[in-house]
Amino acid sequence: MSELNIGKAPPAATTVIFGEALVDDFVTEQLVGGAPFNVARHLAAFMAPHLMITRIGSDRNGAVVRGEFERFAMSEQGLQIDAMEETGRVLVERRGNGHRFVILPRQAYDFIDPQLALAAMGAVTPSTLYFGTLAQRAQRSREALRTLLAATGASRFLDLNLRENQVDRACVSASLDAADIVKLNEEELESLFQWYFQIAPGTPLASEEVRAACRALLDKFQLEGLILTLGHRGSVYFGADGQLIVHRDNPAPPFVIDTVGAGDAFAAMFLLGRARGWALETTLSRANEFAGAICAVSGGVPRDIGFYDKWVSRWKAG
Repeated sequence: MSELNIGKAPPAATTVIFGEALVDDFVTEQLVGGAPFNVARHLAAFMAPHLMITRIGSDRNGAVVRGEFERFAMSEQGLQIDAMEETGRVLVERRGNGHRFVILPRQAYDFIDPQLALAAMGAVTPSTLYFGTLAQRAQRSREALRTLLAATGASRFLDLNLRENQVDRACVSASLDAADIVKLNEEELESLFQWYFQIAPGTPLASEEVRAACRALLDKFQLEGLILTLGHRGSVYFGADGQLIVHRDNPAPPFVIDTVGAGDAFAAMFLLGRARGWALETTLSRANEFAGAICAVSGGVPRDIGFYDKWVSRWKAG
């Protein structure tokens, strides 16, 4: 059983975001997360037209997630409520500057209804469809995503977000085949190199070798662009047209609390830049800077929505 929440429809030329909304359960606190939902909330804070398609349970954690929809003034048009399954939850253990994640099985976001998702997307004009891999681990949500992909010619942005033991190589290959632009980190790139080019993990790669392998990935999956994020060292953009943009001189955050959500912040600003017509180099620079700033707050999204004020002010002119 499920229902589709019909609220005020998002405006046209909308970034459609598909995937998990969940609660990250730390030892001492609970924070709403999920890479797609982090991206959606950032876009909402910048008042960028977007539609979040996800599924939560009719439970306490679901109420917390809905509270975030309200806090960021987000439309619930793509929000599905599951009467049987629980809202997604991830157990998070901090380890120094890193984290250990225990992703629980059989969660509401595993059962996104294809027809409800299609109806929600049908009310807007999608400009970009954002998706990852975690919400594809179960057949029902995987079917929902395929339904959306088949129904739109919008640009497809894949934020790979590989989670151990959650998706297989077949799912990753299908996702890469469906994508136009792919964002991934160094560990994920290493996995792809191993799978598709038999390059052993940990093999030192000279700069030219990395570029050649990334070019091969672009060609193999007919991608428009490949974005490699490098943490505090910046990012590299590889374009199908031969364009190469390297960003290494990024403003350092004043301090680092954790790196949770930094990649999601990068993705959100990349999508914002495309929606607003920023130059690619400007978009990548701003994405790097904003991702660094998110490292100075606890969790993937700031608790104080005033955090966004200076960024909105700085970038409102384009």
